[in-house]
Amino acid sequence: MSSYLGGPALFIGEDTTFMLLVRPKLDPADPDVRKAAEQAGVSAEEFAGPGDLWALVLDDDYEADGGFELPGVRDTEVEDFAERLQAAVATGEPFTVEAGAVLRLEGRPTQHVRTGESYVVTVHATPPEPEGAPTVSLTTGPLSRASLQAEIDEFRRDLA
Repeated sequence: MSSYLGGPALFIGEDTTFMLLVRPKLDPADPDVRKAAEQAGVSAEEFAGPGDLWALVLDDDYEADGGFELPGVRDTEVEDFAERLQAAVATGEPFTVEAGAVLRLEGRPTQHVRTGESYVVTVHATPPEPEGAPTVSLTTGPLSRASLQAEIDEFRRDLA
């Protein structure tokens, strides 16, 4: 997932229901970026941004529940979250892993015919702004434990 977005990206979910924690890095020379910038009425450089801003994207059944930027979040904080998530998934036990007041993941182990040893993950995300914004929650279908571990491993490598 990371190479597509140009920066580290942690994808948890399926095609229609997912959470994406990402630090996108857009190339101002990319024709698609230039076109999007033109449509937005800004320069390609301004549209691409500094490439150091984390964002959280949530989608549930293509409803585009939302997403928001995470200003002030540092790579070290994201690495700590990913490390704790990786350790929790490795146990095969139920877990809750938080990233401050913004993000909480709850994993429930399950055995699934198609995916084998799996987790159903519930994501609770609270936008940092505006203050008092409601928490958005979504629940994934069964995710293979091995695939989830591999996604977290790749994400941590991309962060390094």
